[in-house]
Amino acid sequence: MAPAAAADLGLVEKLGITEGSELPAITTVTFDLWQTLLLDNRTLGRARTGVRLDGAQKALLEFGEEYDLEHIREAYRACFQYCRRIREQNLDISFREQVERFIENIDEGLVARLPIAVIEEIVRAYRDSFFVYPPRPHFDAVRVLAALKREGYRIGLISNTGMTPGTAFRRFLDEHGLLEYFAALTFSDEVKLSKPGAEIFLMTLAELGAEPGEAVHVGDHISNDVVGANLAGMRTVWIESSYGRPEGAGEEADPHATVTHLGKAPDAIRGLRSG
Repeated sequence: MAPAAAADLGLVEKLGITEGSELPAITTVTFDLWQTLLLDNRTLGRARTGVRLDGAQKALLEFGEEYDLEHIREAYRACFQYCRRIREQNLDISFREQVERFIENIDEGLVARLPIAVIEEIVRAYRDSFFVYPPRPHFDAVRVLAALKREGYRIGLISNTGMTPGTAFRRFLDEHGLLEYFAALTFSDEVKLSKPGAEIFLMTLAELGAEPGEAVHVGDHISNDVVGANLAGMRTVWIESSYGRPEGAGEEADPHATVTHLGKAPDAIRGLRSG
């Protein structure tokens, strides 16, 4: 049996559809953000890290707290690992909590010692590094979203935010003409849930007024996007990427359709219509 067919059977079982009946019509499409609608690379990521570290060092020095840059880098790495452990539980922390954890890693008790203005300066550097070295919107993003909206689909966004807050993503999407297409935006730092947990998908669908069986999720990451959405009872379109299929993954990692790039997603979604 082909992977897509196996996944469809799993969905049929989850929805309690009797043999010979059709899958529900697709009314709703949700998208991943990173490497799906926005394209990033390690060079940009390292540059953003540099802005965060330099900004923190400068803000602390102006207050009279001097720390070696490598020490601050180690505090940042520890914060990254801390956040990753939380996300491995399908949870997340708020952006403010993340920055304060970073500051505490620099020196225990430092958050309590610092004036609010200094903390806010570190928060600003941490957040605005995204705009200093921004990713680029996928060249097909507007075309794909506009086409799906014209066809009447409800459109949502589900994103693990990493080191950038949802507020920054909203501003960026608005600046690039993408925000208007979304009826719901779910960012992990704001809801304190993360992919691949099913709950963040179901929360978004509830906001969109859609049932899982009538929704498709599009993303590039097998574990976060395909597995998570499949477990939530959605159909899935995987954009082939370097992540590939996790070793030992079961049927939950089988997308219902696979495309080579974002521009082909609308055709794949049309191909998953009932029947």
